Amino acid sequence: MNQAPNVGAAARQFENRGNFVAATPYGSGHINDTFRAVFDRAGAEMHFILQRINHNIFKNPVAMMENIQRVTSHLAAKAAGEPDSERRVITLIPTQDGRVLHVDEDGNYWRAYHFIDNATTYDAVESVEQAFQAAKAFGHFQKLLVDLPAPRLHDTIPDFHHTPKRFAALQAAIESDVVGRAILAREEIEFALAHQSLTSVLLDANLPERVTHNDTKFNNVMLDDATGEGICVIDLDTVMPGLVLYDFGDMVRTTTCPAKEDELDLSKVNLHFPMFEALVRGYLETAGGFLTKAEKQFLALSGKLITFEIGTRFLTDYLSGDTYFKVHRQGHNIERCRTQFKLVRSIEEQQDEMERLVESIQL
Repeated sequence: MNQAPNVGAAARQFENRGNFVAATPYGSGHINDTFRAVFDRAGAEMHFILQRINHNIFKNPVAMMENIQRVTSHLAAKAAGEPDSERRVITLIPTQDGRVLHVDEDGNYWRAYHFIDNATTYDAVESVEQAFQAAKAFGHFQKLLVDLPAPRLHDTIPDFHHTPKRFAALQAAIESDVVGRAILAREEIEFALAHQSLTSVLLDANLPERVTHNDTKFNNVMLDDATGEGICVIDLDTVMPGLVLYDFGDMVRTTTCPAKEDELDLSKVNLHFPMFEALVRGYLETAGGFLTKAEKQFLALSGKLITFEIGTRFLTDYLSGDTYFKVHRQGHNIERCRTQFKLVRSIEEQQDEMERLVESIQL
């Protein structure tokens, strides 16, 4: 992608909001370029979220946006009549010609959303109540999409959570070692290879396909500033058919450990059991009614699987020369990998207790 886009020109292509003032980088996402755009309308500031889609990753932005349009329309219809309904679903802003995508002269794809006021995302969880609220919001999100009408959503990124294929990509990256980094990641490679048997567990369980978010990081739920409620699920780029346990597992990965994803002090990277309990209780409060027995049985294991999968993805990208995730310093991806694998170890140490908790709550 062009590294110096004309953000102002792109912002002006969306529904008229007055005079463009400024656009500044916003959020901490790894993939797309996100800006908070400010317009002046008769002396009043108007804000919206503007994003340049990374079409090197999302190779079919049109299909992705069809998914997002369908899902947000369905969610908005379900939320109609609820208090603060306009804040409970992200709302697309059309372009001047009524589309949801603007393609600039450099071939960049842009979209815009209404800005949700008085709500915040957090890169790291700060309390068990926040964990509970995030899990409750994601469970509610899944519940509302159980009856999304046909046709089947597009696969935004085919095999996104196909762990065996992710592992095969890692093996290929180890074999090719295109930038000569395998020697620097020897310990991480050995750990990954020793856990290969984990990769196929969920795919072998014959679980039902559902509409899932597929990127349920803690910072993809906006928490209301006044009440702390999980008010809105955001970042819908990877909403597509999948397993609900991929979503729950990623919640465990990003919420049970308050350390950041790239924490350098690995002694801080551990699963905090009260956080896990809050996730289980919050998630089952909203999703428990539609989950099958088998889906519930694998809740505890899903956290280990997805944490391991994401760790292998960071390791693969590191060995491949940092071609997928944005990096902000040398070795950033191997640092991310190390935090994931340390969390896997912590989960393994508490696996039996986690499974007993899930069983007790189901009863």
